[in-house]
Amino acid sequence: MTETIQNIGWSVVFSLVGGLVGMVLVLLSSLVVPWVIDRHTPSIDEQKEILRGNTAVAEYFGRVAGAAILGVSIVVAAAVVGGVIAALH
Repeated sequence: MTETIQNIGWSVVFSLVGGLVGMVLVLLSSLVVPWVIDRHTPSIDEQKEILRGNTAVAEYFGRVAGAAILGVSIVVAAAVVGGVIAALH
């Protein structure tokens, strides 16, 4: 019985630590992704084009940045679930 409680405790610890690390990674990716997009399109100033009302640039920038951040979130979620499963066994 105590081993089960200990495993549940480790599962909670792994999920909390994984969640905190995941939040940091997602926030970091939301800072890095726009910089990477800006570096890959040196002839286009995305912020200036968005302010001018260019919806094509705004949609491209939003979709690429959103997809990258969503991808990082999925990887982090899988890592947290893997940690919880490892703690329960």
